[in-house]
Amino acid sequence: MSQRPNILLFLMDGVQASALEPGSACHTPNFQRLRDRGLLFRRAYTSTPVCSPARASLLTGHLPHNHGVLEVEHGRDPDQCNLRTELPHWPHYLQDNGYTNAYFGKWHVERSNRLEDFGWQINRCKAAEHHAFLGQGKDEGADLSVDPSLSRYVESPPGYNRILHYGVTDIAPEERYPAFSTDQALEFLHSRQDQSKPWTACVSFSEPNESLVVSRSTFAQYDPATMSLPENLNDDLSDRPNIYQRQRQISAKVSDAEWRMARVCYYGRITELDAQFGRLLGQLESGNQLDNTVIIVTADHGRYVGAHGFDAHNFGPFEEIYRIPLIMAGPGIASGGESHGLVNLQDLCPTLLELTGSKAINSPDSKSFTPLLSAPTQVPDEFNTAYGEYHGTRFNLAQRILWQDEWKFVFNGFDFDELYNLQDDPYESTNLADEPDQKKRCETMMREIWRIMRETNDRTLNETHYYSMRIGCVGPNEFNQ
Repeated sequence: MSQRPNILLFLMDGVQASALEPGSACHTPNFQRLRDRGLLFRRAYTSTPVCSPARASLLTGHLPHNHGVLEVEHGRDPDQCNLRTELPHWPHYLQDNGYTNAYFGKWHVERSNRLEDFGWQINRCKAAEHHAFLGQGKDEGADLSVDPSLSRYVESPPGYNRILHYGVTDIAPEERYPAFSTDQALEFLHSRQDQSKPWTACVSFSEPNESLVVSRSTFAQYDPATMSLPENLNDDLSDRPNIYQRQRQISAKVSDAEWRMARVCYYGRITELDAQFGRLLGQLESGNQLDNTVIIVTADHGRYVGAHGFDAHNFGPFEEIYRIPLIMAGPGIASGGESHGLVNLQDLCPTLLELTGSKAINSPDSKSFTPLLSAPTQVPDEFNTAYGEYHGTRFNLAQRILWQDEWKFVFNGFDFDELYNLQDDPYESTNLADEPDQKKRCETMMREIWRIMRETNDRTLNETHYYSMRIGCVGPNEFNQ
């Protein structure tokens, strides 16, 4: 492997891991090309299912409680929920190692949009205020010319803005936002092909996490009548926290036919991103840069699109929003394989630094998974656990999640806990936390959560001895040494 390979990071927003896996109904020929020449991670997890804190974790190698971004960066006053700028980002260390770092598209990590301060010498980020066409206005979708017969708006309860859930437009994919960021990235890649200095390009998108609008040509690739619905669409959630049932009420009036349309448009948006990725691959091939470039395709978090009766991604601990796609290819990475090792989004930070021979970031929250890249079928013990945390999305909630092999334990600070066996119950339909024969497992996994919180200095929950906060099945002093 070259001492300093190039890095291409293709970062999407709100993509379920299953959408990019073999057998998916989603059409992604270019992502499949990358799978064929690289490595697919089956159990990669985000640090948290919210854009800004997840992206900050990716860049810093830290969990949200350590990097300071607990919610979306625009959802708080300026003195709240801010990135701790004293923490280095991996582009800083690549810059010190002689890399030219360029960023294109969605940033959404902090508010200044001064990416130069975070190691990106070339800043082509698209600030949040330029997202009007994505449909966050008072009458969302009006400027997208969606077909009224192939669209659905959310118009209740009274007092909320009218927003577009999904729709089909005659505007061609190349005339919409994803293509613009790709155009800029292609110019950069072309300018670097005859230079010896290594480069990093992050091409980042808001799709498919906004209104599910697809071009008619993309929509024609799918048949809504045959689109499958999630196995857990009608999960009654009766043995889960009540807030999940309240969240489900938002989509209570969405019909099966409308969910099929939503899923077609969701997959269609991913297909359009796949085409943009194919353009980037083509440039690398024509510029003879493919063999010396580490390529990563991933997402900050997933999206429900009907799973458990939800859409979006801001509530619940379920796999559809925590398990993310992760495909990697390039020098030193096994070809055409899969890994079932458990890795976190923030683990990309130390991994990229190791792959590039750069200085390591000292973080207790992440670890390099380079051993899995060259030997994916050999999974050391340190890759049988993953961890996530959630602080709420404007509605403050405390949640810590532990994956161990096939088991998943959810510590809820706002309701009773959850335990799932993902091997026997992949759709997380049955909460086993109250089963008498699982009491010991819950206590053991809760001890492991306390250990992780102690090691990562998660003081918010680690110091909860006060009378009204003693809600865990075991307390902070009980942790695995």
